[in-house]
Amino acid sequence: MKNTIAKALFKSYTYPEYRKLVADLLVDGKSTGNEQSEALTNYSKLNDARMNRLDKTIKLTDEIASKIENLDKRFIWLVISEGWCGDAAQILPVINKMAMTSHKKIDLRIVLRDENEELMNEYLTNGGKAIPKVIIICKETGIVRADWGPRPKGATELMANHKKEFGVIDEKIKTDLQLWYLADKGVSTQNELMELLHLITSRE
Repeated sequence: MKNTIAKALFKSYTYPEYRKLVADLLVDGKSTGNEQSEALTNYSKLNDARMNRLDKTIKLTDEIASKIENLDKRFIWLVISEGWCGDAAQILPVINKMAMTSHKKIDLRIVLRDENEELMNEYLTNGGKAIPKVIIICKETGIVRADWGPRPKGATELMANHKKEFGVIDEKIKTDLQLWYLADKGVSTQNELMELLHLITSRE
C-alpha cells in the first residue's frame, strides 16, 4: 500500500464519524477545513440538513443493489471530502448506501481534503483540488485500482457548459447543480461507480 494512502487511512473517519464531526463543528459555528468563514459555515449547515434527508430517502436501483450484494471482491472506498462541499453532500449518502448494501465488501472511509494535502495532490482534477474524490482500493492487496469524482458526468457537463457560456461559477449554477442532483436521485453516481467496479473485476 502506498504511504500516502496508508497515512490517510490511519486518520480516516467512518461515515457516522464524519457526520458527527461536521455536526459538532457546526455547534461551535465552524466548518471543516483550514479556511473558516460565515459562508462556509452556512454551506456546511445546509449540507448537514441535506445529508440528513438523503440518508433517509436515497434508494439504490434494483440492478445496482443486486450487483453490490453479489460482489466477490473486497474494496476500500477512500473518499476525500469537506463538510462545506455541496457535491460531497449529494454524493456521500449514495456511496454510504452502496457500502451498507455490500455486506461489508465495501469499507467506506472518509478523509478531509485540507488535512491530507499530499494525498489530494495525487488526485487533482484539471490541476484543481476538486472534491469529493473516491479512491477505490483492493482490500486484499492495498493497491489503488481506480478513482472517481468529483461529480457524475451529467453534473460535470452542466458545470462545464455554464462556465463556457458565462465564464464564472456563480450562484445560479450552484442552484442548477443542486436541482440536477435532486432530479438524478443518485442514480448516475451508482451507475458510474458500479461500472468502475465491473471494469476492475473483469480485468482480473
